[in-house]
Amino acid sequence: MIDVLLGLQWGDEGKGKIVDYFAPHYDIIARFQGGPNAGHTLYVNGEKIVLHQIPSGVFHPHTANLIGNGVVLDAVTLRKECEAVARFGADVRRNMFVSKRTHLILPTHRALDKASEMQKGEGKIGSTLKGIGPAYMDKTGRNGLRVGDLLDKNFTTNYIKLRLKHQRLLDNFNFSEDISSWEEEFFEAIDFLRTLNIVDGEYWINERLSAGQKVLAEGAQGSMLDIDFGTFPFVTSSNTVTAGVLSGLGVAPSKIRDVIGVTKAYCTRVGGGPFPTELHDETGEALRKAGNEFGATTGRPRRCGWIDLVALHYACMINGVTKLVMTKADVLDQFSPLQVCVGYKVNGEETNQVPFQMTRVAIEPVLQQFDGWKTDTSVCKTAADLPAAVQEYIAFINQQIGAPVCWVSNGPGRDQIVAL
Repeated sequence: MIDVLLGLQWGDEGKGKIVDYFAPHYDIIARFQGGPNAGHTLYVNGEKIVLHQIPSGVFHPHTANLIGNGVVLDAVTLRKECEAVARFGADVRRNMFVSKRTHLILPTHRALDKASEMQKGEGKIGSTLKGIGPAYMDKTGRNGLRVGDLLDKNFTTNYIKLRLKHQRLLDNFNFSEDISSWEEEFFEAIDFLRTLNIVDGEYWINERLSAGQKVLAEGAQGSMLDIDFGTFPFVTSSNTVTAGVLSGLGVAPSKIRDVIGVTKAYCTRVGGGPFPTELHDETGEALRKAGNEFGATTGRPRRCGWIDLVALHYACMINGVTKLVMTKADVLDQFSPLQVCVGYKVNGEETNQVPFQMTRVAIEPVLQQFDGWKTDTSVCKTAADLPAAVQEYIAFINQQIGAPVCWVSNGPGRDQIVAL
């Protein structure tokens, strides 16, 4: 049995904490897509740590953690993360496994990412420059190197062949930056990666499913960044939706049980691209400060706005969401009134559907106003503790979305989550 936990907005929904909260109820936490552009923030013993590639169950000794084949893996980032989690007592050599079919991010992928983004000028998509896009391009172009290739004596030869191909592309970009230090770091990290548990991921996970073990598939980024269904071209390079679990881990559709979607009580976005409810005023700035809305991976200030129920309903439909987690409800404590987007006006006509190409049309959000609660909700422990205005806000979202909010996160702490 597999439950899926994924983001329903443009990422940064607080999934890391939620996975950490659910992890004790599962035998395996599995990452199924994305690369080190994902930053999952956890607080362990009151101390902050950000995971980029290691599944968020790593701090639970009884839980196995799988990096699936749908991920593109940066060995340098992984090594640094392994060293970081070891300081918290996590033993990755015992409870973390890496699929042989996982593609590697090479130093030249990072260079290509940077060169491509620089050439776009004002048309930049807001790439994190981690090499994710070029790595996925090599995967679909059938050129990539995979973790299993590290066990082949010809790995270095195959690496050089691919590097030469990348160099010709970099020459076309007139990219002349010296990346020799990147390569030195890469090969040191590759030696470290060889010491980890490298497995046939699809057999590994299906054997455990057959034995009755419970799996939580952990998504990265958010549904509105999906390569097919997101706000293209301002998207990531992988399938961030439930369908990505199947190809990203090698499991059958019949194995999926619940799909748990995570949404903030408002909306944020990092980088370029459409954002219908974005606030360019003092309220938007106040949301950013109250929510500490700065990228976990990049440190970039996030764009902030009201919750968008058109996009949220769309994401729930695409993913087959059965349960919702609302995060950062406490950030709205100081705001009144609140606004909720219940529709779009597209070129003057009202709709409740996400347009095919949001960048080509003028979108005006249709907003409905709610009273704020002006109460410190971070101290709430039970549903009965939540102010009536919070319960009204959640009830309206339940009604509009068709999937129930079952948990509310009301602070960064592990214990700051209320079951409804």
